Amino acid sequence: MNAYFAEFVGTAILLGLGNGVVANVALRKTKGEARGDDSGWLVITLGWGLAVFVAVLLTAQYSGAHINPAVTLGLATAGRFPWALVPGYLVAQMLGAALGATVVWMQYGDHFTATDDADAKLGVFCTSPAIRHALPNLFSEIVGTFVLVFAVLGMAIPEVGLGALDALPIGLVIIAIGLCLGGPTGFAINPARDLAPRIMHTLLPIPGKRDSDWGYAWIPVAGPLLGCWLAAVVFDLLVDS
Repeated sequence: MNAYFAEFVGTAILLGLGNGVVANVALRKTKGEARGDDSGWLVITLGWGLAVFVAVLLTAQYSGAHINPAVTLGLATAGRFPWALVPGYLVAQMLGAALGATVVWMQYGDHFTATDDADAKLGVFCTSPAIRHALPNLFSEIVGTFVLVFAVLGMAIPEVGLGALDALPIGLVIIAIGLCLGGPTGFAINPARDLAPRIMHTLLPIPGKRDSDWGYAWIPVAGPLLGCWLAAVVFDLLVDS
């Protein structure tokens, strides 16, 4: 499989499963039924961890399973991935994330119609802060992404990324980040995971939707970019020492 196509497929699987668990929890089964059996944050976090596990397992041997621009940029900054491949990876990840979000919209179409809560519909596609305060929200995304990319750098195969055997460990890292650090912002820790689905929320004909909260959208992009750079710098300092 071509590495770019693997990143496209892997990120689509990631978003299809990850946003899918949010939809299952957040959207109504019928007009009168409680959402997702009120399964809540634990199920969402576990679902995202398993989504990463599946995506890495299926694509690691072909592309290193970055499935995240922050991972790609962190590996490149640390000298563990060729910069020449970075643009293609980023495009593939964004397109894959858009496809994954669209598949969730198709899968849960009737549930979007049955749900009156416009915030819940937006939450299926992208993150939002529990308390809206720009600097703490940005810091939260930086810290979460730092942990993720630092872990990836510790497991990375030289000049590739993750191997198939790293699928379970990185899935557990995602679960740990979500449970321990994810509350303030919903732990995007992946620019493609938030930006591409937010674009699709804007474009898709979702009944009763609200605006796509573009005033907040820069935080789940800038935070992961800063976090991945910081992880690469600290990792290099440790390796050199």
